[in-house]
Amino acid sequence: MGLDTLTAAKDLAANVERFTKTERAWTAQMIAPLSDAGQGTQASFVGRDFELGKVPSGPVWLHVSAQGLYRAFLNGVRVGDDLLTPGWTCYDRAIAYQSYDVSGLLKAGANRLEIWLGDGWYRSQMMWKAAPVFNCWGDRIAAIAELEAGSVLLKTDASWESGLLPVMRSGIYWGEDFDARVVPKATHRVEALGFDHALLVPHETGPVKELTPLLPLESWADGSAMVHDFGQNAGAYIRLTVEGAAGAKVRIEHSEILGPGREFDNRNYRGARAELTYVLNGQGVETYAPMFSFFGFRYARVHVEGAAKVTAIEMVPVTSVPDLAGGFECGVPQVNRLVLNTIWSQRSNFIEIPTDCPQRDERLGWTGDAQVFAGTACWLADAETFLTKYLRDVRHDQRPNGAVPHFSPDPTRLHPEQFPGDWAGSTGWGDAITVIPWQLYLHYGKVDVLRESFPAMVKWVDYLWSLGNGPIVQTNSRWGAQGFTFGDWLQPVGDNRTPRPTIAADCAATLYHFISTDLASKVATILGETAQARALRERAEAIRLAFAHEYIAPSGRLAHNDQTSYALAFLHDLIPAEHMDAAKAYFRKEVEDADYLIGTGFIGTPALLPALTKLGMLDLAAKVFLNRKVPGWLFQVDMGATSIWERWDALAPDGSIYDPDMNSYNHYAYGAVCQWLMEGVAGLTLDADHPGFDRLLIAPKILPELGHAKAWHNSRHGRVAAEWALNGNKVTYRLTLPAGMQAVWAGGDLPDLQLSGGATMGPGSHEITFTLKN
Repeated sequence: MGLDTLTAAKDLAANVERFTKTERAWTAQMIAPLSDAGQGTQASFVGRDFELGKVPSGPVWLHVSAQGLYRAFLNGVRVGDDLLTPGWTCYDRAIAYQSYDVSGLLKAGANRLEIWLGDGWYRSQMMWKAAPVFNCWGDRIAAIAELEAGSVLLKTDASWESGLLPVMRSGIYWGEDFDARVVPKATHRVEALGFDHALLVPHETGPVKELTPLLPLESWADGSAMVHDFGQNAGAYIRLTVEGAAGAKVRIEHSEILGPGREFDNRNYRGARAELTYVLNGQGVETYAPMFSFFGFRYARVHVEGAAKVTAIEMVPVTSVPDLAGGFECGVPQVNRLVLNTIWSQRSNFIEIPTDCPQRDERLGWTGDAQVFAGTACWLADAETFLTKYLRDVRHDQRPNGAVPHFSPDPTRLHPEQFPGDWAGSTGWGDAITVIPWQLYLHYGKVDVLRESFPAMVKWVDYLWSLGNGPIVQTNSRWGAQGFTFGDWLQPVGDNRTPRPTIAADCAATLYHFISTDLASKVATILGETAQARALRERAEAIRLAFAHEYIAPSGRLAHNDQTSYALAFLHDLIPAEHMDAAKAYFRKEVEDADYLIGTGFIGTPALLPALTKLGMLDLAAKVFLNRKVPGWLFQVDMGATSIWERWDALAPDGSIYDPDMNSYNHYAYGAVCQWLMEGVAGLTLDADHPGFDRLLIAPKILPELGHAKAWHNSRHGRVAAEWALNGNKVTYRLTLPAGMQAVWAGGDLPDLQLSGGATMGPGSHEITFTLKN
């Protein structure tokens, strides 16, 4: 049953590098400003005057990157509109650079290039207040740049100068303090650093961009301050316009929620100061937005100290995925708002990497959240390059023993003295290395991402096998220990006097052991790794048999009799045929006994409704999905949520905050239900044999409670759209396919089924009618 991982690693490791590196013959040096006093101090710039006899006739390109964050100015004009450049990666793997056509900013004669630098992810605080990490990837901010038009016109080297900026302090969790009275001037030289140019890669995904600004829906006084409600929780920053005397100051706090008495409450930010301060220069109308930070908020509280007046204020949402690629709408307004909430949580947390939340002292690339949401992410946005880039960091952070990190980029890997043990290897989190590449393959049809990730997949499933020296994974409850797992994180248990059943850690780990091994075998087959595919299939079958022996009673009842166990086991075909009917009955009873309340956490929730749907229990799926109590998706909508919550019980019915020490109101994981809306309710199922939307399997699941349903998605072939409507018990289903796409009816032989054009459909519009079964 053993699997020879060395063969896969040796055969494919050479191929990985060509997907992660693009050569550019840099001659510039990475230069650090000698004006810089270190992390958390006043920001610095590097700059250089240069002469041009004439502006070159062709395009002139500025290639630029930094240790830290940068913003470049050529002759006083900002270069580009990208935000938070050069972005966030494992900086010991790669540092992105950006390239801009700056021909229109140059002039004959004297010119000046300045690069402003902030601490950013590179050296401002990472991790939470109990164990903060500063200078995580290094303690020197620095810049590298080349201006070229066929040949290099200017490059960073030891001849440049440096000085201090109006940015008095900045940090990802800190926010930004800006004193407009400070005029940048050169006071110091620079130091050329030893730097490996091979780290520099073109930006591997789309840059962070501004979305359309939002104006306050309501504003009111809070003592001497003003609170502004922008009506939407988002990853964003404030842009304000202010007039007043030099030295007057505006301070802005942020929050996601208000307390029961409409009091401003941001205790859940924990150790993140998450504020802006702006000191006026007194020279007329002044406009300010931060350069080197962002926040997660809906409300802003504005304090003015001194003679100043805020004349305009707006929220500016930011994201790496600005273009909507899909949507779903039905006859229940709360469901439509839930979909919109998911879109906003994706935008808010897809800022360079898929973070858990955009507000508190965390904002880390948790692999578990990204794993469960990957399918939804690809339906709602073009997430191909975004998630591909993220996977490269996940693989870089993978441990030598195969354990995949809890989050990536991973500060704990670089600072083991602060984080004893190993922060890697959890059920559902580590499985990001198999699930995310598979979802990318399904949606975009490219084999490259599978080829890049396959050696890491094999290392991961080998690690899981090693934990129990066989198919049943032996877990450990101690954080940092080998075999530690989060299990079905934040699984609700109901009344604490008689809690609902929950899945055990070893059972959850064994379920995901099968899921990842099964996916790895499919990937090996696609890559033509025949021997690997066979060995992985054999191993998956061994896990299947061991799971049944260990966790299924002769009666067909699963060992923990909980919703997560049933959902994952049914969805992934782990229930033997002889136990199907009995296990289905136990599953139904568990859902009914829970009064149709959700009993699943992070790893079980994405499987719950698909499993019920797969089993034909549409009545249960509708009742669970549409229940308005806690725990439930629509409870949070009824409570006024404009993004997805981290916890089912994040707010009590009276509006009070639950456990502010671990509570985010912008956490996309439970929004994974949108994948079920697209694939199950709308019936647009991806075909693994014809990926990338070459062919769809059409099997809509009609929930009369929704009234009607419409879905659309912009695939690589163009827009696909589907909708169904009811007239009594008669269903009319309409499908529109772009050129290059086929669809096959996979919904079974329903009563009165009529397929215009037959069961196989090509580009164009199609209508299917049938009668609902009683």
